Amino acid sequence: MDLAYLWFFIVGVLFVGYFVLDGFDFGVGMSLPFLGKDDVSRRQVINTIGPVWDLNETWVIVAGACLFAAFPEWYATLFSGFYLPLLLILLALILRGVSFEYRHQREGRQWKRGFDRMIVIGSAVPALLWGVAVGNIVQGVPIDADKEFTGSLLTLLNPYGLWVGATTLLLFFLHGVYFVALKTDGPVQQDAHRLARRAAIPTVVLAAGTVVWTAALAVERDAPLLWAVFACGTIAAVALLASVVANVRTSDGWAFTFGATTIVFAVLTLWLALFPFVMPSTTDPAYSLTIENASSSDYTLTIMSWAALVCLPLVLAYQAWTYWVFRKRVTRVAIESAAAAAH
Repeated sequence: MDLAYLWFFIVGVLFVGYFVLDGFDFGVGMSLPFLGKDDVSRRQVINTIGPVWDLNETWVIVAGACLFAAFPEWYATLFSGFYLPLLLILLALILRGVSFEYRHQREGRQWKRGFDRMIVIGSAVPALLWGVAVGNIVQGVPIDADKEFTGSLLTLLNPYGLWVGATTLLLFFLHGVYFVALKTDGPVQQDAHRLARRAAIPTVVLAAGTVVWTAALAVERDAPLLWAVFACGTIAAVALLASVVANVRTSDGWAFTFGATTIVFAVLTLWLALFPFVMPSTTDPAYSLTIENASSSDYTLTIMSWAALVCLPLVLAYQAWTYWVFRKRVTRVAIESAAAAAH
């Protein structure tokens, strides 16, 4: 396989990993107003991702770096054209990270509530805008002969982009609620089960619409991997329904696993519908960025491949070890005991 095509799929896998891992971080943050009925509950919810949220975010840094090195033309057009939404995502991630670090620095009620609101905003904004960005990449945007984006922010706020954004918002929310149910006990866990049941129907409706709409775009574009688009879309739909059933049966491990599977195959559906383009042009198909005309030289891609072969297994091993170390539930008793000891 040509290295440019290989790296198209490697970048896709990196974004899959990011959306699965930081996706439940976003969902946990967005669930805070619904599950954090008192300070102990709020600390219980936040502590489920306390040891791992920053590690999960590194996936998008690696994905962006690989995109820059493997597809410089794609990186340049994407980051210049999508500058404002990507800046808003960055600011929201900073806001969320600061909130995690500073929330516990004072005991004042208003102090904590202010940072709680920042966690919610810092989680919801990326969950929405990542979907809008990916939806526009798949659908295509106005690009001229110089490979420059000629639209505006309003160009990105089109029906398909907003639909995909709403879908990722709800998928990540449901994914995060499953994670809270998996990692907590007592009232928070019970509330998470109920919240997931309420969120299930709108999530299924929006996700089904995204799969059908994306498949229609792939058919219209005569995508060469059309069969894979349909297969991944079907698996995503089945996994989402399975996660809902598992949550109803309070099988938290299976609900979270099926939720993660849903996100994996949903992102793959979008990625495969894009192939062999990286940014289709709605101005003129001849101006579209493809895997071949947007990639780096074979020499650069060869060096990157060897580096990935050495480094990626180490990164995966470290992340697996981290999750193993922090595998236990965050119990209400433990939070209350820690608070008592602090006083």
